[in-house]
Amino acid sequence: MSLVLCGAVMLLDGYDLTAMPLAVPHLGPLLGLAPQGFALALSAVLLGLGLGAVTLAPLGDRFGRRRVILAALPVLAAATFGTASGRTLEAFAAWRLLTGLALGACLPNVTALSAELARPGRRASTMSVVSMAIPLGAAGAGLIVPPLVALAGWAAIFLLAGIVTLVLFVALWLGLAEAPQMASTASQNTRIAALWLALLAPSVRRVTGLICALYALNAGVLYYVNSWVPTVLPWAGFPLASAAHAVALLQIGGMAIALVLARLLDAGRGIAVLAASYAVIAAALLAFGLIAPTRLGWGALLLLAGGGVAGVHVAILALASQWVAPRLLSSLIGMAVALARIGAIGGPLLGGLVVARVPAEPAGASAFFALAAVPVAACLGLVLLLRRTAPRRPAQGNSVEP
Repeated sequence: MSLVLCGAVMLLDGYDLTAMPLAVPHLGPLLGLAPQGFALALSAVLLGLGLGAVTLAPLGDRFGRRRVILAALPVLAAATFGTASGRTLEAFAAWRLLTGLALGACLPNVTALSAELARPGRRASTMSVVSMAIPLGAAGAGLIVPPLVALAGWAAIFLLAGIVTLVLFVALWLGLAEAPQMASTASQNTRIAALWLALLAPSVRRVTGLICALYALNAGVLYYVNSWVPTVLPWAGFPLASAAHAVALLQIGGMAIALVLARLLDAGRGIAVLAASYAVIAAALLAFGLIAPTRLGWGALLLLAGGGVAGVHVAILALASQWVAPRLLSSLIGMAVALARIGAIGGPLLGGLVVARVPAEPAGASAFFALAAVPVAACLGLVLLLRRTAPRRPAQGNSVEP
């Protein structure tokens, strides 16, 4: 039951992260503003997510995951109701910042809790399934919002989210369990500063640094590809509809690949799996310049490259959960999520620079994908460094203590 509730939180969070971009086309004409005027409001949730992951998520390592999740949900509900009442850009930015702070506190602790509640030998698979609720929530928002707005206006996008959040809060209060290890150790944890220092202790700081760097760099590749695929595919002769379908292919492929990788991680092949994945992703990115731009050929490459990056993104945190002590897991995930915001912002910016400098033709599209192989190779290098640092055969109970 608790794992189902964790998945429900992730589903809701996926909806919340997508709500504002879906509302902008309706708000612009109503307020007489161009879409770019909402840039601050759109970025505020990402800023808040990073700040919350760094400053609030570690509270789960001190007081317990359940307490922090339950504390974050009413704040999230208030922020979504507040967004529905917004009438100025400043108000939207403030409410979305608060939304991000609540999500930043919640997401790492839900991820950590799902790892700790998983059955022995199924940790990576469990984390992957729970995490996949985020893109499902985002996809669901895309389906629900149009009829919802037609029925009740743009504010209904956020009013629905607020009501569902409150209902979910009650369900979590009644049915969410704390992980046994956290129930016994949360009272022993003292200050948040001590948790950060523990992650930087000599025995664990190299793992901390490599996991965070890998997660942030992978996020950069993920957003680089996802943000610009609809733009560059038409250069190779694909119709706009096919370009839009490619985005769905990346999401579906990422979920399928994440499940496959998770099963291999549960079998104790973590480093080899990640290294092989990055090698395949890099080869697929380079192959865009060698294979004719057909729906079958480039579709397969997109599935391997874009879907692979999305799948690995889930696998990285699953791998980290096998190497870090439970009392540090929320802090590590929070740190990784916060640093991944750098990649989430930098990836699209780098993609924009590339798109502006390559020709809008098949060769330019191939070059766009080929350039992504450079950070992917860097990710492979980080995995190989991690192999020399972390335990060689990570298992469910094998974790690094400071």
